[in-house]
Amino acid sequence: MRIFTEIEQDRVKLLTQYSIELTAIEPTKNGLEKSILDATGPVRTFLKEKSLHDYSLQKQGLENKVSIKSHLLLPGGIKDSTASLYRPNTKQGDPRIWFKGLNNYSDANDIIAIFTLANELFLINITKYDIAAMINGFTSNPLKELLNEINGNANFIANELLALLTKIGKMGPIPALLNADTGIGRTLETLLGININSSKQPDYKGIELKAYRSKRENRKNLFAQVPDWKNSKFKSSAEVLNNFGYQRGQDFKLYCSVSSKTRNSQGLQLKIDNNSSRLFENSSKPDIGDFICWPLEILHQRLLEKHNETFWISAETSFDLTGKEYFHFKSVEHTRKPIVAQFDILLEQGSITLDHLIKKNSKGKVKEKGPLFKIESKSLNLLFPPSQLYSLI
Repeated sequence: MRIFTEIEQDRVKLLTQYSIELTAIEPTKNGLEKSILDATGPVRTFLKEKSLHDYSLQKQGLENKVSIKSHLLLPGGIKDSTASLYRPNTKQGDPRIWFKGLNNYSDANDIIAIFTLANELFLINITKYDIAAMINGFTSNPLKELLNEINGNANFIANELLALLTKIGKMGPIPALLNADTGIGRTLETLLGININSSKQPDYKGIELKAYRSKRENRKNLFAQVPDWKNSKFKSSAEVLNNFGYQRGQDFKLYCSVSSKTRNSQGLQLKIDNNSSRLFENSSKPDIGDFICWPLEILHQRLLEKHNETFWISAETSFDLTGKEYFHFKSVEHTRKPIVAQFDILLEQGSITLDHLIKKNSKGKVKEKGPLFKIESKSLNLLFPPSQLYSLI
């Protein structure tokens, strides 16, 4: 799928703000002419997670085609459609999808957002149509029905945590307990009385805490997840380091970011394999190619496990004459329930990236702090429904 324009990104953000879980397709010229589209990995995952259709259980042939009632959203109303889902007898039965009337609704390379309501599919052409006008207009449409289902009730634990953070914010600059990048998290957790451990579970009574320095908010940590070594060409972080690492002082290390958008200086790039529903890390070296992988389903589970509810806490940093760092916790962004279907799209768009933090010390011991999956700060509202912002001072 191509990179979204700024207008398309804004329209996806608007839908996301209203808790609409969606996936997207990009009809090609050939697909529109032949009335057939590939059911890409994100689309297949979306349909499966919504319990609408599982291509892996579908037999080949048009006689096994499945139909789902669908609708094309227009500025002036709705046009009924039908989604046809099947696997042809040719080309290894690659999953296919088609929506009746799509060739009159979309031009080649338009971006079509797809969401569900009451087990039916709804399509919105976010390239052509003004989503804000559709939401705010008088014509009845499924978007408004979804808005009515949004639960705005306050959460008791969230309010409890916010009160504690407000007290910490009013304390002003607080000395760091650790002189390291992780010092901000360690300091905040100690102030909240949270024991330091390596658990993958959320930090405070089910709420994940992500503290960050306000001057370094280009990307935010989502979660760490080791590769599926069993099904990868490389079988350890040490093997990754040996092939792509570099010497820095006494350490042999690999500290780098990897994106699906472009290759980094080590020749590494992410890519999604829609056929196997896996994320691969690929090397430009022909003799290596795809060398580690993650099942997308595992990444989705980690996202939901880690960020069912999250406080993203911003701190202003300062230093005294001795170089000691201080944190003044000033604001919180509160997010709930990530929209999993967006995760794969943001990976493809390069908005979610991966960081390697692998190092071999002078004793030959290899340590891996990641791999860390991170998201651009500006894309946070593409992954999460409407967030709430609070000042702590």
